[in-house]
Amino acid sequence: MVEGVQIHSSQAQDAQKQILTEDALKFLAALHRTFESTRQNLLIARETVQQRLDSGQQLDFPSETAHIRADPSWLCAPPGPGLEDRRVEITGPTDRKMVINALNSGTKTFMADFEDANSPTFANMLNGQINLRDAILRQIDFESNGKAYKLKENPAVLIVRPRGWHLDEPRVTVDNAPLSGSLFDFALYFFHNAHELIKRGSGPYFYLPKMEHYLEARLWNDVFNFSQSYLGIPHGTIRATVLIETLPAAFQMEEILFELRTHSAGLNCGRWDYIFSFIKRRRADRSAVLPDRKDVTMEVGFMDAYVRLLIQTCHKRRVAAMGGMSAQIPIKNDPQANEVAMNKVRADKLREVTNGHDGTWIAHPLINDIAMEIFNKYMLGPNQYHVRREEVRVAAADLLNTNVPGKVTLEGVRSNVATSLAYSAAWLGGNGCIPLNWLMEDAATAEITRIQLWQWVKYEIRTADSGEVITAAWIDRLVDEIAPTLKSAAISDENLDIVSRYLKAQVRREWPSEFLTSDLMGYLAVRDGCPAQWQRSVL
Repeated sequence: MVEGVQIHSSQAQDAQKQILTEDALKFLAALHRTFESTRQNLLIARETVQQRLDSGQQLDFPSETAHIRADPSWLCAPPGPGLEDRRVEITGPTDRKMVINALNSGTKTFMADFEDANSPTFANMLNGQINLRDAILRQIDFESNGKAYKLKENPAVLIVRPRGWHLDEPRVTVDNAPLSGSLFDFALYFFHNAHELIKRGSGPYFYLPKMEHYLEARLWNDVFNFSQSYLGIPHGTIRATVLIETLPAAFQMEEILFELRTHSAGLNCGRWDYIFSFIKRRRADRSAVLPDRKDVTMEVGFMDAYVRLLIQTCHKRRVAAMGGMSAQIPIKNDPQANEVAMNKVRADKLREVTNGHDGTWIAHPLINDIAMEIFNKYMLGPNQYHVRREEVRVAAADLLNTNVPGKVTLEGVRSNVATSLAYSAAWLGGNGCIPLNWLMEDAATAEITRIQLWQWVKYEIRTADSGEVITAAWIDRLVDEIAPTLKSAAISDENLDIVSRYLKAQVRREWPSEFLTSDLMGYLAVRDGCPAQWQRSVL
């Protein structure tokens, strides 16, 4: 055992033996001891920013980095091997069947997700690492219920999304402190696969979530340099695409690219988390109350401004400006409803490609043909870096524009309650993404539902149709009414009870919790056998 390192779970013993090797644990310990204090300081800085916003200050483009934005000379690294053309990317969790189906989907890349589409049980995290390693080695084929799952020739390029800086990995501690979830996911994948990926003509590629400041990007860049040196890999081998999915990060896009410029593969419009962050960071601003979730589309002012600025910023620095996720999934046994849903996907992808995006995300393999057809028609080369969007002028007020057409309705309230309960209960049951009402829901969409319910209660919003004031007591009644209807083989009574109590508590708080995944992580940790002192929970 490595000195100072403890594993606090007996789950997934076979995967532990293969993944949590002595050398891998030494690497994790080295990363933790080098970078953990910086991570903690950056998380404290987030709280400081929130306090300033609560006091009435407005977000703006940082004055101390104006010279970086004004300097036209710096560019980001060229695309890594296999990342020149990313016109369609599929995303999903790291279970074995999903990995094979995604890599075989016909998309250009697959973002294997340890974050929002994943429930971070210890078994999920470690078996996910096994599955990705086996896919890289082309040893992932298996049979289930008489059906063979085999990886085809020339599968999609693999990109991995670790958890965000805010999340701990409580089941492994170093010097009596939990590891960073980000470093745990990144380090194990990098340690076990980087050399093999390079040998096969690819590379270690990542999506980086939830950042709120360019110094958080600097930390990732430092981690990359340290890790490449540790494994004897040339600096600049790693490529990372940053999800711009928090409101503060939208004001620092160029700075984030600058910090990661030797490793950058571009930026992505993480639309659902961005809406969540827009509400959360402006929690003290009554003017930032948004209507029903379905009304907050990519065409509304603050979303359109962020998209245009992201495309302009990326192409100015010669990297990919990736579009986001359409939540619609195919509707079986109802051709008419399916056509309506797929037309929404077509319109979304057409908007992205004509705006200048270099690629888009899908959540289901059957949508690949639709997205690919549209990008093939309108993007004739491997990317659109030449679409500079120099006419774009986005001011701080555009990114903060709260003029969003729509209403808060009874159906919007009910839908948010149902989605919040169903997703959170499934997450506690080990499933990080679920189809619900023909939409693919993950942690980001569930966060919108939670934060909107809190916001509507906080500011005593009336529904436009019934005229009823949204109160905590009313949410209680809806929770009690809706929760029993959600029971299924995947959603247990125990988990429904936990998340029902959680949601009722959330709408009564002065300020909402930062992340439901942080709040509920303690339940997963306890079930994995983790002692109480190494996990935190709101309940």
